[in-house]
Amino acid sequence: MSLSARAISTREDVKPEPVLVVDDDELAVEFVRHATADLDVDILVAHDRDSALALVKAVRPRLVLLDLVMPGVSGMELLESMVEIDPGIDVMLVTGHYSTESAVEAIQKGAHDYLTKPLSAVRLREKLTCWLEEASVRRRTVQLDSALVDAYQFEGIIGRSPLMLDVFSRVRRIAPHFTTMLLTGETGTGKELFARALHQRSPASTGPFVVCNSIAIAESLFESEMFGHVKGAFTGASQDRIGLVENASKGVLFVDEIGEISLSAQAKLLRLIQNREIQRLGSPRIHRVDVRIVAATNRNLRQMVSRGEFREDLYYRLAMVELRLPRLADRREDLPLLERHFLRAFSHHFGRASLSLTRRAQAMLARHSWPGNVRELENALGYCAMMAEDELIDVHDFPENLRAAIASGDGSDAEDEMRPLREIEMKHIYRVFERVGRNYSRAASVLGISRAKLYRLLPPK
Repeated sequence: MSLSARAISTREDVKPEPVLVVDDDELAVEFVRHATADLDVDILVAHDRDSALALVKAVRPRLVLLDLVMPGVSGMELLESMVEIDPGIDVMLVTGHYSTESAVEAIQKGAHDYLTKPLSAVRLREKLTCWLEEASVRRRTVQLDSALVDAYQFEGIIGRSPLMLDVFSRVRRIAPHFTTMLLTGETGTGKELFARALHQRSPASTGPFVVCNSIAIAESLFESEMFGHVKGAFTGASQDRIGLVENASKGVLFVDEIGEISLSAQAKLLRLIQNREIQRLGSPRIHRVDVRIVAATNRNLRQMVSRGEFREDLYYRLAMVELRLPRLADRREDLPLLERHFLRAFSHHFGRASLSLTRRAQAMLARHSWPGNVRELENALGYCAMMAEDELIDVHDFPENLRAAIASGDGSDAEDEMRPLREIEMKHIYRVFERVGRNYSRAASVLGISRAKLYRLLPPK
């Protein structure tokens, strides 16, 4: 069966949807039973507040028909309590005393819909039929999202946005041929994941993948860690030791945060790239090495070169093949897939049944600007997975700093809200143009417009 057929098949083996009716009037309950007899629902009944809340906790019905006026019970307070217990629950309020004010208040407190008495069997069936269709769509959407997570994985990296598909395509073309290349992008965009993808797709895939975290190595130890040393090379060197470069022989050396290494270390790295040779500290011998090098940085190396902080010759050696990774804010289409991917992983890790987000939580996450990119999203969902009391994650499960950031209206989207549409469009076009290295063909492909139109919008200078 194809992906689409498997993911969106409407022949589902699902149990009847539990629907909780909360009403002190037994005749009203029987009316609902009769009106919904042929619908795919399982009617549960509660006549008071305590039994209603107990059923919500125990059964987790997706829909509640709640009588707004019952003796000794505030329907609005009961609504709030139900939504607090299960933020994903849909509550339809039923009342004989309709007012615009109460309807608005109910919606604000989390009500799904509002029905007036006397109930019409036809109207009730229409409402429940529509709700059942929505529930079915939500189920199929979850199934489809799960299938898409698998379908849109590239070497363990999730993405279906045009920007990411373009990056995947470039990795496929680059991997068989590169010997040295540069990955750039903000912190948290997945530079090490892409370095591993390049390794897996390269002829060196059977060799090792070795990581050099430049920040973690003291400047005085860089040469020894990178190139190795011989016994007696310095105080404490009690035996010969090979370095990271030789450990990566026949494979890939990933030099992370290359913008942080000193100028003297840059000179030694340049010699490695130019000659494919190393010299262990304290040894006169020169060793030939067969290693592919992927360097990564979140800094602007061009600016560092102009300030004399980075060697120009090394920069041009590295940047002959440069791949810039997009920010999460520039590929928001990938957010639902990434959420599903991480929640599935955390469900397995923490032994939870199947973690998911409420619609309110999804909407709030979509508003965030994600300055920490995919790593920030992963950390936030990991926190939620630990803190959530059940399988449904809501806004109150978010880390405090994330709730504060969303509440403050951070991000460029907030800034764009009152700008002219043309200005926002041009901002996006130029941003994509920069992200693909000012390549008109690739930018036009990502934007879904002709190259001629792009030339008109951004004339070559």
